[in-house]
Amino acid sequence: MAAVTSFQARKIFRVFITGSADGLGLAAARLLAKDGHRVTLHARNDQRASDARRALPQAESLVVGDVSSIAQMRVVAEQVNALGSFDAVIHNVGVGYRGPRIETTDGLAQVFAVNLLAPYLLTALIARPARLIYLSSGMHTEGEARLDDPQWTSRRWNGSQAYSDSKLFDLMLAFAVARRWPDVLSNGVDPGWVATKMGGPGAPDNLTLGATTQAWLAVSDDPAAKVSGEYFYHKKPRRVNPDTRRPELQDHLLEYCARLTDVSITD
Repeated sequence: MAAVTSFQARKIFRVFITGSADGLGLAAARLLAKDGHRVTLHARNDQRASDARRALPQAESLVVGDVSSIAQMRVVAEQVNALGSFDAVIHNVGVGYRGPRIETTDGLAQVFAVNLLAPYLLTALIARPARLIYLSSGMHTEGEARLDDPQWTSRRWNGSQAYSDSKLFDLMLAFAVARRWPDVLSNGVDPGWVATKMGGPGAPDNLTLGATTQAWLAVSDDPAAKVSGEYFYHKKPRRVNPDTRRPELQDHLLEYCARLTDVSITD
């Protein structure tokens, strides 16, 4: 059965997926490309781009940029906009939490820059699509919606907490966009604990199932997928940390990201 049928999509969509040289991003790209959708991949450098082209030669396009850097986030957005409009953008890019604190060229904690600031700035700069999907994690439930030290410069580094916070922020971003852009379907996804480089070889969840939900949200005509401001696990709504739903916390996060990037997400 073709995935166009399984996703109940009546047209061919153009979809851009960040962090899609391997792992969940590449798995989602394969599902969409198999159904005939026009997929644009993203890799952080030329070597990763070559790997991605070999892994999915039927991808329509590929953009390159290391989104740990604000300047490179802008470069990625410019490349995407030069390709024309997209129906959906899947913000899949992310880094894990098992290493020490790494500081980016902008003086930010890498886990914050890649997991949250990149989706924020790309959302603000890429021409507005019809659908936005943000990858979060079940670990967001342990996140803290505090912005007094988001870069971990005054606290002792705790990678697990920093990651949980970043995934909480991802959902706050998704829900803030849903509130501010009522013409866009903006949702969050928990892909599960899957065997990627981040998840590790012992992860118990299925990689293909982990990628299915974001592909479904990106293209499906299923009424259950055509909602906004929701959080899904394996195509089913999932409960969230209640702080993600608080508009004042969402706005505080957007204001902080705007100060870092000099770019605002406007209504």
